[in-house]
Amino acid sequence: MDNILEIRDLRKEYKEFTLGEISLGLPRGYIMGMIGPNGAGKTTTIKILMNLIKADRGEVEIFNLTHDKSEKEIKNRIGYVGEEQYFYENKTVAWTGNFVSRFYTFWDKNEYSRLLNDFQISTTKKVRELSKGMRVKLSLAIALSHNPDLVILDEPTSGLDPVVRRELLELLKRFTEDNNRSVLISSHITDDIARIADYITYLVEGRIVLTAEKDELLANWKKIHFKKGCLGDDLLAGFTHISEQMFGSCGITRNYLEIKDRLAEGVARGDVKVENVDLDDILISFVKKG
Repeated sequence: MDNILEIRDLRKEYKEFTLGEISLGLPRGYIMGMIGPNGAGKTTTIKILMNLIKADRGEVEIFNLTHDKSEKEIKNRIGYVGEEQYFYENKTVAWTGNFVSRFYTFWDKNEYSRLLNDFQISTTKKVRELSKGMRVKLSLAIALSHNPDLVILDEPTSGLDPVVRRELLELLKRFTEDNNRSVLISSHITDDIARIADYITYLVEGRIVLTAEKDELLANWKKIHFKKGCLGDDLLAGFTHISEQMFGSCGITRNYLEIKDRLAEGVARGDVKVENVDLDDILISFVKKG
């Protein structure tokens, strides 16, 4: 599979935090959601990808290019929305687009106008007059108006209302429909990631603890409720976070498809119940595990 982004053994050390060693690939035409608690290393990883900070070691290839040899070409083909939006506050939305257009080879002023219209952002408004949601929309309009092949977003929906969040997510989903463009989005709002992502990567304490296709992930991770004595010790050994509940006991498995047939008899008797998990459950499982 053709990867638009490739990270190998990335490491960055700070006094009280270390990112490493991060390795992952993002296939062309897909959306990857990067999930983790605050301080997990999501922003550090993204800043390294954007060459805003330097890694201590490891390799990053984007479009099979590296920043040390092809930074201008790489950034020409990336749309980036950071966690905070920085603009000239007293300039208008129209002026902002004209200013930014000078830095991109393939700026499309018609696409910028179309996106502003879709987002209901007046070109005559000054940036300081825009709400937080409108500022994020403006950032995304800028990110998409130079025909990027890859969009990288760091917590873009944090603090936005559900309506604005849904609009942004639907736009990102449409962005990848031609199968040639990809999105990397980091967030601690797992509902947003679940809605659009094809791949999920979990970061906890500066480490990738899991990366997988979303559908495969949710098919394998399940909560198993079971009555005492109905499951063998070999099955229970594969469960994590076993706790006592009203039904009996409950544990989490990450290998449901492998043990499904062995649980079938208990399910038929009513001694075992299988419950879907969400992306939050998986994250909490890793965080509690430490």
